[in-house]
Amino acid sequence: MTEQPTTTHDREPHDREPGRRPPQRLSTKEAAERLGVKPETLYAYVSRGLLSSHRLQGRRGSTFDAEEVDALAHRGRNVRPATGDEPPATPSAVSLRTGITLITDDHYYFRGVPAVELALTRGYEEAAHWLWTGEARHGVRFTAPEGALAAADRAVAALPAYSTLTDRLRVAAVAAAAADPLRFDLSPSTVTGAAGGLIATLVDALPLAGNRTRRPSGAIARRLWSRLAPQAADDPSISVLQTALVLLIDHDLAASTLAARVAASARAHPYAVVSAALGTVEGQLHGGASGLAHRMLSEVLQRGSAAPVVSDHLRAGRPVPGLGHRLYAGEDPRATALFGLLERVPRAEPVLAAARDVVAASARDVPAHANVDLALAVLSVATGMPAEAGETVFSVARTAGWIAHALEEYAESPLRMRPRGRYDGPMPPQPLP
Repeated sequence: MTEQPTTTHDREPHDREPGRRPPQRLSTKEAAERLGVKPETLYAYVSRGLLSSHRLQGRRGSTFDAEEVDALAHRGRNVRPATGDEPPATPSAVSLRTGITLITDDHYYFRGVPAVELALTRGYEEAAHWLWTGEARHGVRFTAPEGALAAADRAVAALPAYSTLTDRLRVAAVAAAAADPLRFDLSPSTVTGAAGGLIATLVDALPLAGNRTRRPSGAIARRLWSRLAPQAADDPSISVLQTALVLLIDHDLAASTLAARVAASARAHPYAVVSAALGTVEGQLHGGASGLAHRMLSEVLQRGSAAPVVSDHLRAGRPVPGLGHRLYAGEDPRATALFGLLERVPRAEPVLAAARDVVAASARDVPAHANVDLALAVLSVATGMPAEAGETVFSVARTAGWIAHALEEYAESPLRMRPRGRYDGPMPPQPLP
């Protein structure tokens, strides 16, 4: 899932004060040259809200406010340079040293290893264990401790029937913590042991889908499938889910990962770290994007074309779900990998065609690129999973990444992420209310 998904917004120029000279407008080429970036990156700035653009009637392309372009160029010179051709960081951006994920030139790497290559050749548990320990071990399996799973089962069963899968994950994490007397032991071996058990507990505590009555064993991907899909798993579909879990393990300092590191900086135990991150996933700008893409693809299939669906989103001022990512100028590499695997799933063919129709319908004047949320939505719609399945896959997968960041943070000075507030309230002394 994308962290804060973006699409290109073309805004009308701001209303001007009477007598004020109209602002200078730059063409796409002029604005890109002034910033020293490619046109594709310029539109990525627009999608991030760093620039506004305006399309003149009767002309192709967009124009840009020269003052905004110059301000962005100045801001970019006064912050740490971005890697590759990424948008410059804003002065308030958080920068932390990490050796887990590198994102550059439309690719990303886990500890220097191409993430897509790792996802296509390793299972989720193996990738997680390697990310935590640096040790490659085949046949790794995560098992839920009996006490933790029993506590999680009771807590999840007490929730209202309409509770979301993310609600159940959050409650299961808290229950598992209460059942682990060693949770405050932050030594690496204890943390990684607890992490494997926690991931298994999160999955095993979810209700079974369809008419299943027995909990399956085996890899996390197959166990998670039984909680999301009403139909039996076939090998191509399991391969997509397995790969998605590895691809989503980490993606640099997304909002939930930053929350995890803040908790770890305060020396919260790993269960609390995951709980803090899961709370951030609940934010509508972080975890829910794949659900929106799921509903959009379902509507495209129902109406037979993406054009009216895309038009409805734009008319309502809503971004088209599943398109664009602030860290990639082209297609999200996670989406590319999953689309390739989805081509081998026969029942995904019409949904995959609908997703490509959405991209084509959204790319008339400005390039549109799919992100991982759209790929997850293809999987969930094609296999009869609920709309929230993508968010659940993201949360389970990212738990391994949150633990990896917690392990890094435990090795740093505690409470190092304590920002100073910049007070802008009334100056004292003020009268008592």
